[in-house]
Amino acid sequence: MTFTVSVADSVIKFPCDSRETVLAAAQRAGYELPYSCRKGVCGTCKCKLTAGDVRAYAGDTLTEAEKAAGQVLLCQTRPRSDLVIAPREIKKIDPFARRTLTARVFRIARVADDVTFVHLRFPAGIRIHFKAGQNLEVILPDGERRNFSMANPPHESDGVQLHIRHVPNGVFTGYVYDKLARGDLLRVELPFGNFTLQESDKPILFVAGSTGFAPIKSIIEDALRQNNPRPMTLYWGARTRRGLYSELPRKWGALNPRFAYIPVLSDAPEAGFRSGLVHQAVLADHRSLAGFQAYVCGPPVMTTAAKRDFFAAGLPPEQFFVDAFTTRADEVATH
Repeated sequence: MTFTVSVADSVIKFPCDSRETVLAAAQRAGYELPYSCRKGVCGTCKCKLTAGDVRAYAGDTLTEAEKAAGQVLLCQTRPRSDLVIAPREIKKIDPFARRTLTARVFRIARVADDVTFVHLRFPAGIRIHFKAGQNLEVILPDGERRNFSMANPPHESDGVQLHIRHVPNGVFTGYVYDKLARGDLLRVELPFGNFTLQESDKPILFVAGSTGFAPIKSIIEDALRQNNPRPMTLYWGARTRRGLYSELPRKWGALNPRFAYIPVLSDAPEAGFRSGLVHQAVLADHRSLAGFQAYVCGPPVMTTAAKRDFFAAGLPPEQFFVDAFTTRADEVATH
């Protein structure tokens, strides 16, 4: 059965089948709503449902107070009636912005015990416009898709750089880890996501766990290239020193007085590195986060803890932006 979704205080309406999510229906109708992980983890697509009946999954992402106030996750919400929603933003999708193409592996390297760097080049003459922090989808031969953030800044638009963490028993990541080679072809669609730098004059806290560094790298490099005057601090966490697989943050710090880098190790303390959980290092340095804007990217357990503890430390919810890296195992566990 198909229902109508209306956007409060606007003339926007679009159809939504009872078997599809409101987010998917909006995109199919040509509208862009805030979203990131599309797995019900990050909370970016949180929205007020002002009328209608839905089948919704919220997991631990929404608080009981948010649920009681009618908040839903659009990526996990399917209609049971006509709906009225009040998103914080909705806009028309540029029909020429998203492309599906075949890219070639230009360079591949093992940069950590469980991380592979993959540089894909687009066909000659093709450049793709995207925003720093966005992601792409790799389309597998069976039609399944895997999301990965683009680590290169937008001006490097003739290809993409991916930081792919090997997931035990992961079908695609296992293939990348064991078999993918220079010259191989991958089908990709891009760009997706809203984990992008938002306008503000507040100092920025970037918090990355493992390959959560990838989209944050893109955002920082783009901001530095554009001479963004806002103070920026990157807290990058991994289990061991080998997991902090790039020296770029130290170079950024040496060249830019407005940028600071705090590396954090959780399992193997070393001189010159903070120890413990990466988001707790932020809290140790700042008694209050009321005056900051925070961008957090990593596994769901990290992003969920950061959200809880940062809000408790005074960070305004509207200044918290998150991209949670989920695996098939994460999706099964949360659903």
